[in-house]
Formats: sequence, structure tokens, C-alpha cells
Amino acid sequence: MTPVVACVGLGGNVGDVAGTLRGALAALAEVPGTRLLRASRVYRTPAWGQRDQPDFLNAAATLETTLAPRQLLEALFAIEQRFGRDRSGAADRWGPRTLDLDLLLYGDAVVDEPGLRVPHPHLHERAFALVPLAEIAPAAPIPGHGRVCDALAPLDAGGIEALP
Repeated sequence: MTPVVACVGLGGNVGDVAGTLRGALAALAEVPGTRLLRASRVYRTPAWGQRDQPDFLNAAATLETTLAPRQLLEALFAIEQRFGRDRSGAADRWGPRTLDLDLLLYGDAVVDEPGLRVPHPHLHERAFALVPLAEIAPAAPIPGHGRVCDALAPLDAGGIEALP
């Protein structure tokens, strides 16, 4: 398979999140058929969806991969599980979590299958995902929504700050 550049969003707000994000980036670099190209800085972002929880730390990474989208998603889920993420039905969708890895983009592909939608269906609406992604892939296309930098421009990124 021809390599594709995929974009992954990383986040969490439980435990040693900065350490977890570093570990998750190292784990992404070890996924067979995949090479870590770039990683953004870590950003502190206000909780979204369910706001009565600690702020999140978010980052983004670009990967070159020969894995199909479903295989890459399964690798992301395995990394989440290694870091204590519970994706069972009982877990709150927007609640606190040790690690969240989202497949944001897979080249310019559009995938709509049960449990797998690429581009991430709300990427163009979420500054907490777009700010770190714009740092490392501002011109990446979001099918149906223009480039990453264009999607970010009209959004309120207030409260999102890069950590030293």
C-alpha cells in the first residue's frame, strides 16, 4: 500500500497527562507500518462538552502509514487501552479520560463506516483539536471544509494555551 499521511489528535485530563501524551507519542512511533513525522506542542484547553471537569492537555501528530484506516484506528485504541482508557459503553463520551486518540485525517480520504468516520466529524468545529493540528499541518485538507488553517480561522481559540 502507498503510504498516507494521517493526523491524530491526542488528549487527556486524568493523571500525569503530560507523561501520558509523551508515552502515547512514543507508542505511535512504534506502530508497525507507521512513522511519526511531527508532533505539536502540548496545549492546555478548557474542557469541552462536559465542562465540569479538569482542563485537558491536547496535542496532534502526523504519521506516515501504510495501514488502512481501520487498522490504524485499532492501533490507536490499543494504545489508549495501554494507558488506561476505558471505551466501554459505561464510560462517559465527553467525560474525564487518561488518553484520547482520535484519527482526525487520513490523507484526503473520506471514510464513513460504523465506528470510523474520517475526517473526524467535528474536527472543523473544535479549536482544541485544530490549534495543535494547525501548528504541524496547517495546509492539510479537511475534505468538505478546506484546509486546517481555514477551518480554525473563524473559531474562538480563547483559553487555549501552549505549554512551555
